[in-house]
Amino acid sequence: MVAGENRTTVVEAPIVSWESLEKRKSELEEITTKKIPANSKEIGVARSYGDLKENHEFKAAKEMQAVLMRRKSELEAMIVSAQGTDFSGVKGDEVAIGTVVEYQPADGGEKKTITILGAWDSDPDKGILSYQTAVAQALVRRKVGDTAELPSEKGPRTAVVIRSIRPYRS
Repeated sequence: MVAGENRTTVVEAPIVSWESLEKRKSELEEITTKKIPANSKEIGVARSYGDLKENHEFKAAKEMQAVLMRRKSELEAMIVSAQGTDFSGVKGDEVAIGTVVEYQPADGGEKKTITILGAWDSDPDKGILSYQTAVAQALVRRKVGDTAELPSEKGPRTAVVIRSIRPYRS
């Protein structure tokens, strides 16, 4: 929960695939065991060059240290708050996290298939969207035959009809 200025907001734990959670853990491990120690050595070497006020190598290494420490903190917070899943148990009777959805423009046209997965699983080129995207949110809780208004970057919303829903299988 986050509180401030006379209001309280519930911050939900992001739902993520086990695979994406492991990727974040691996990134944290690499930063902690390889990148930060290497940066510490760079700082030491740059410090040995003398006058720190005009030592550009030292300044660059210290800036990189700040970037690495900030990313380490971000990853730690993300990993602690994330809720991992394999998307099993999804029924497919309505659009939800862990479903594959086929839809078509209401006025006819080409069918499109997307998969709605976890917060860190987006790969739009492969038709995989995070449940947090505007398109996924417009489809969630809809059933086959329902119409939804999808947001568009290129102008007005697009009305689509859901043609099929099935559980995602990795």
